[in-house]
Amino acid sequence: MKNIAQTLALGWTLAAAAPLPYAAEFNQVQSQQSSIGFSYQQMGVSMDGRFRKFSSRIAFDPVQPAKAQAAFDIDLASIDTGAAESDEEVAGKSWFNTAGFPKANFVSSAVKPVGGNRYEVSGRLTIKGRSKDIVVPATFTQQGNNGVFAGGFTVRRADFAIGEGAWAKFDIVANDVQVKFRIAATAAK
Repeated sequence: MKNIAQTLALGWTLAAAAPLPYAAEFNQVQSQQSSIGFSYQQMGVSMDGRFRKFSSRIAFDPVQPAKAQAAFDIDLASIDTGAAESDEEVAGKSWFNTAGFPKANFVSSAVKPVGGNRYEVSGRLTIKGRSKDIVVPATFTQQGNNGVFAGGFTVRRADFAIGEGAWAKFDIVANDVQVKFRIAATAAK
């Protein structure tokens, strides 16, 4: 009986001494370590690209994820498909129409923890003046004052009139575009 009492006392002592999660808001985005990319099918071949310029604002406390906020503005003319000719084509009126709609943006409305380091981020995505509510699955990995948000979601280009006219069909370029992101941030001190 004495051993059980000592074991319980030791357990309570260790539990009291264990560090508790502390409130740290990750809100300083590290642009150089962050990326937004995409992949799609063109004539059955997988293609990849990225956006070279974007800005993001994040306020995320892992202890209080429901209070999190995120916003992204993507400079659509900064698209990098791997070929300058394709970049010019996609910036044109039939695709992104960057002259009329230079930016795409996403603004979160809610963050829901779904277990472990996984979250569902609800929000509104706007491209070419069209908005759609989406849910983005994401993970958050923390190492001290550094953290990384990573995830991906599917955009249906027809929902946003990306590829009009002859490009509105999906026989050459598929409707589904996979967007992938990695946002590095540090916690405010």
